[in-house]
Amino acid sequence: MKTKLLFIISILFLSATLTTAQGVMKPSLGILGGVNFQNLNGKDFNGDKLENKLILGFHVGANIMIPIAPEFYFQPGVLFSTKGAKHEDNAVTTTVNLSYIEMPLNLVYRGQLGNGYIFLGLGPYLGYAIMGKVKTENGVDDKRDIEFQNVVKLTDPLTVPYYKALDVGANIFFGYELPAGIFAQMNAQLGLVKINPEYEILDDDKSSIKNTGFGFSLGYRF
Repeated sequence: MKTKLLFIISILFLSATLTTAQGVMKPSLGILGGVNFQNLNGKDFNGDKLENKLILGFHVGANIMIPIAPEFYFQPGVLFSTKGAKHEDNAVTTTVNLSYIEMPLNLVYRGQLGNGYIFLGLGPYLGYAIMGKVKTENGVDDKRDIEFQNVVKLTDPLTVPYYKALDVGANIFFGYELPAGIFAQMNAQLGLVKINPEYEILDDDKSSIKNTGFGFSLGYRF
């Protein structure tokens, strides 16, 4: 999966470079970073709604704006983003931290407003988790590395926290870009697939865990 993501990203960046060389389009490179307010929403084993709290994370990355029509652009990119959630149950606090490499593929409207530009973008994203931890606080802290797999088999240890590596969802953002290329934007994401694995030992598991969140970014477009 990592190889496939890198291959797709390379093709997108190469296409943009070749198009520029031919003089047909003039893509622009942007770099950005900011904060995430993330949660894990969905249902538990019994089908009851999860009662998690937001945690603070961050994101950093780059994208390319490729013109496709007047004021409309295709914007592929790559981000490193941290996500997760916190759950409090009496005196026990459990925090899940997940780190993803993400590839958003957005359609962007960018129109002039004043001396700068207002923009609005939306589209799908693909994410692949590369590391994660679960921390339990109950007098004595316990930290465990997350293992990523789609199915937890009968022979797998149940003391290990498991998640799926692949995440797929939708994102939307809007913001304003100054004439100098500095921009600010607000982002929101909605995970569309479950990131919790299937357990062979469980017959009637109704759990469904998905990433959701929003954030703020600052960036610069060359």
